[in-house]
Amino acid sequence: MSENKMMGGQIEIADEVIGVIAVTAALEVEGVSGNASKVLVELFGKKGQTRCVKVAKDENEVVLDMDIIVNFGTKVQVVAEQVQKKVKNAVETMTGLSVPVVNVSVSGIVKEKAVKIEEEL
Repeated sequence: MSENKMMGGQIEIADEVIGVIAVTAALEVEGVSGNASKVLVELFGKKGQTRCVKVAKDENEVVLDMDIIVNFGTKVQVVAEQVQKKVKNAVETMTGLSVPVVNVSVSGIVKEKAVKIEEEL
């Protein structure tokens, strides 16, 4: 847990909270697959929503390692860079912690036809 000592008390932010912020921000990026429900349940999972994010903290800094799935036809490099920026901004804004590094691994590509079929099921 991250700790901030302030005026007569401390604030603790659990790794899971940072992970949820990161996953939510990543899913807001266009090109990141958020519709392939079966794939996302496996990767992001309802119970283990933060399984795709590894959080490493040191004092007031957080380093994030993330796995994402992108939609077929998108520019993978551009999507990954947008995820880095969006996640960094979201975590820093919401927690007050510094995020010097967001490492992004693209672990899969989903075709839109497959997404639509899975949504109908």
